[in-house]
Amino acid sequence: MVGKNALSLLENSEKDMSNPTGTFTCKLDSKGRLMLPADFREQLGSQAEEDFILRPGLHGTYLELYTVSDWNRRRDILMQVNTFDRRKLDIMRKYLDGVKRVKLDASGRIQIPKELLDRSGLVKDIVIDSMFTNMEIWDKTKYDERVNEISTEDLAKGVEDLFSGLNFGL
Repeated sequence: MVGKNALSLLENSEKDMSNPTGTFTCKLDSKGRLMLPADFREQLGSQAEEDFILRPGLHGTYLELYTVSDWNRRRDILMQVNTFDRRKLDIMRKYLDGVKRVKLDASGRIQIPKELLDRSGLVKDIVIDSMFTNMEIWDKTKYDERVNEISTEDLAKGVEDLFSGLNFGL
């Protein structure tokens, strides 16, 4: 039997969930609008009514999608950077280059700005992949290529290395 405190923790973590769980395939329309799948929007709950932040992917040609609350937490961290250090300021400037604020329209679509469409190579078939700190929006072909770069054996070894020594309370 799960204790009362554990249930309370679980309920609170689900309420605070910022990013949907799962990998979603969808289509980009001819105007650059991305219809977010119903399950994706349902998991977001009231956060779907907030703005979103889009930025070019840090490690490839994809987009990073943040709920505004997740972005604000990231912003609070970035605000602690010493802007008198030119190198750090240049890195922060480059990191913020291309950031756009977007929102869902009444039909559940996000308008992806043309600049970000061009930078990410998004055309029609799209994958939205849930990460723990944000979501990623990929061209389906590029996503499949990236995911398939890692073999099942390499994944198992990587997960073993990543979680080695951690106690999951089991």
